[in-house]
Amino acid sequence: MADIRFSSEEQFKLKIVTEVIDKKINPGQAAKILGMSTRQVRRLKQRVGRDGIEAVIHGLKGKQSNHHIDTSIKEKALQLIRKNYIDFKPTFASEKLAEKHNIILSYQTARRWMAKEGIWKIKKQKQDTYHAWRPRKEYFGELEQFDGSYHYWFENRFVDADGNPIEVCLLAAIDDATTGEITKAVFAEHEGIIPVFTFWKGYVEALGKPISIYLDKFSTYKINHKAAVDNSELITQFQRAMKTLGIEVIPANSPQAKGRIERLFKTLQDRLVKELRLAKIDNPIEGNKFLREIFIPKFNKQFSVIPAQEGSVHKPLTKEEKQTINDVFSVHEIRRVNNDFTIQFKNQWYQLTEIQPTTVRPQEIALMETWLDGSIHILLKDHGLSYIVLPEKPKKQRIKQPLILTTHKLNYKPPPNHPWRRYPNK
Repeated sequence: MADIRFSSEEQFKLKIVTEVIDKKINPGQAAKILGMSTRQVRRLKQRVGRDGIEAVIHGLKGKQSNHHIDTSIKEKALQLIRKNYIDFKPTFASEKLAEKHNIILSYQTARRWMAKEGIWKIKKQKQDTYHAWRPRKEYFGELEQFDGSYHYWFENRFVDADGNPIEVCLLAAIDDATTGEITKAVFAEHEGIIPVFTFWKGYVEALGKPISIYLDKFSTYKINHKAAVDNSELITQFQRAMKTLGIEVIPANSPQAKGRIERLFKTLQDRLVKELRLAKIDNPIEGNKFLREIFIPKFNKQFSVIPAQEGSVHKPLTKEEKQTINDVFSVHEIRRVNNDFTIQFKNQWYQLTEIQPTTVRPQEIALMETWLDGSIHILLKDHGLSYIVLPEKPKKQRIKQPLILTTHKLNYKPPPNHPWRRYPNK
């Protein structure tokens, strides 16, 4: 085969094997030079002696690979990618081709085809600043990373009255021991205290209490003020609730510190957005059902790993905690009881009724709880006070007011226009 064209590598290999044949060097030396085993060199020497110099040429040179994919399959795959997965990354595109069209490709093949067709642009890896890798926790429930991400999750399918796409907040918690198993994720209007409380109330009722929660220094979770270091009572609603349940709250000092959930959101902004598009979901209500029933189970099956230690360390809610769970996950604010036993709270007036479960005196401090369902509960000395919601600011009474409210009726006779007579008790 005089027309055979040797590559420079093949020419070098032939030169070394020839020196072995001519006994200028031994097979051990040739093996070191060629990066082969001594056994391989001896076999190559035998083939050259038997078949001639063509033996150094790979048997498939100039031929089609044994793993060659038929041209028709390639054309069909690229056609489907252009039609349905034009903005998908190669790995995700290859998964969808297998899942929905029974076309099995490696992600490397999809990447090579998409790059050649100009569908995918190969990017060079950035050299990021080095950060020491924190070992993951050993047990499921030992540490949950929690955060929220605002994004156009429904692209241009969820819009306001003017037709503008709406950003939606995705609240998500991932388990550290499983390297990112999504333990819970929901779409919410914002990252405020009510959505966050709703999220964690559902979490602890379903899974129990994690040992600790690792999260952002966002104002919902931590008061970012130097006074908070020295004043232990200057804590947010979230910290107060978690402290009541015995859950440690660990605020992250940088986005890199909670890198695992940051990477999760980066992945979800690619994968989840496209999955919602393929499922033709255009609102958060259907999106939450899709997350719960389809996406999260599938995602966890594909990406989560087995913890180093078997078992969960979530602590179940105690009987008392179950009874007071609505109190724990409510917004707490304090107000003073006025001399006429009214309380002003958020532009609304509340008149305490005559009979109460505990003694109430004017100027005492009451705890106003706003539950997740929007209802208002007034507590004093751990007792829930009964009240009447007044339609307007009460008028000052010229007669003498009672000194206290207690567990039984008083000798005090209210005037005909007093709220106790005008409005029914709650």
